[in-house]
Amino acid sequence: MEMSEEKEVMLKAAKEAGRIIQYYFQGTFKINNKGSVNNLVTEVDNHSEKRIIDIIRETYPDHTIISEEAGEMITDSDYQWIIDPIDGTVNFAHGIPICCVSIGLKYKDQMMMGVVYNPLMNELFFAEKDKGATLNGQVISVSEKDDFKKACLVTGFPYKWPKTYEHPIKVFERFIMEGLPVRRLGSAAIDLCWVACGRFDGFWEYNLNPWDIAAGYLIVEEAGGIITNFDGDPYNVNDKETLATNGLIHSDMLKIIRSKI
Repeated sequence: MEMSEEKEVMLKAAKEAGRIIQYYFQGTFKINNKGSVNNLVTEVDNHSEKRIIDIIRETYPDHTIISEEAGEMITDSDYQWIIDPIDGTVNFAHGIPICCVSIGLKYKDQMMMGVVYNPLMNELFFAEKDKGATLNGQVISVSEKDDFKKACLVTGFPYKWPKTYEHPIKVFERFIMEGLPVRRLGSAAIDLCWVACGRFDGFWEYNLNPWDIAAGYLIVEEAGGIITNFDGDPYNVNDKETLATNGLIHSDMLKIIRSKI
């Protein structure tokens, strides 16, 4: 089957950015922070991001690009590339191999394609709208676990927490009090992909940005999962509440997230 031009560009960008990450991993590079001491950016983020943007621009010079470090490069195009050059920068900076490149392609209001690539574990997740999701070219699907009491979950915590929301530790505590195993990997894009391939049964997090979620969101849906906000409404990449599950435990997770002790 012939590969679409968009897919070819996306995979080329992800793999070349992945090579940059692999080259610098556990090496020496400059690290700065963005607003808070643990919200890090490295020179490798910037190097990876520049290579991704250059590859996209070679073929699509007029497309809009939204990227974590470079910001928004808005055009009149209906196509929008949403990029995180390293999702899990804190992990990367500390030599923890749970980090990835995340690239999503949106047409108008619809996510069309997404790739999440962790070169350190040699895992490339990809999805295209209505064509399913894959891991290293093999079809993946969410878990079939319907017993919430046996679920394995994953979450993350924001660096800063708006006072308008319930504190995430309180929600985390409710899941822990249910006796459930909850993991915290440090990369939302990988969390979503690991729900998509059945390693986790559900994921929730607050205050994610579009570049954290765009590719993983589509990968979950194309693997048969469900992703909504905390009201259970259909998800979009600008939502600040994210719940992704295998679908079978979605209502159980919503109930706990929305309940108050």
